[in-house]
Amino acid sequence: MGYYFNKTITDTTFKEAVEKTTQALKKEGFGILTEIDIKTTLKKKLEVNFPNYIILGACNPPFAHKALQVEDKIGTMLPCNVIVREIANSSVEIAAVNPIASMMAIKNEALTGIAEEVRDKLKKAINSL
Repeated sequence: MGYYFNKTITDTTFKEAVEKTTQALKKEGFGILTEIDIKTTLKKKLEVNFPNYIILGACNPPFAHKALQVEDKIGTMLPCNVIVREIANSSVEIAAVNPIASMMAIKNEALTGIAEEVRDKLKKAINSL
C-alpha cells in the first residue's frame, strides 16, 4: 500500500491548481487549516531556489471528531496533508497522504473505517481535478 495517491494536471497554472484543489477538498467536506509555502520558506531560511510547492493541511471536522473519540492521540496525525507542486513541463502534481497507511502505525481497529472514509473523500477530491 502506498503512503500517498496523486494526480498530475497540465491545463492550469500553479495558482489555479491550488485554488482548484482547495475547492475540490471543500466539496468533500474538508477545510484548509494550514498552508505552508515550501518555496518561500526555503528561499527565506536557506536562500535556495525551489519549485512552487504548497502543503495544504486539510481537515474534515466530522471525521476528525470521530477519530478523536476513538483515539485521543490521533491529533498527532492530523490534519491530512495534501501537496500541490510544480513539476517539469508546466505540469502540477496534487498528492494526498493515504490515511490508511498512516493509521497502520496505530493499533486501534476502530480507526480503520474512519480512515477508509477519509481516504475515499480525499481520492474523490483529487480525481475530480
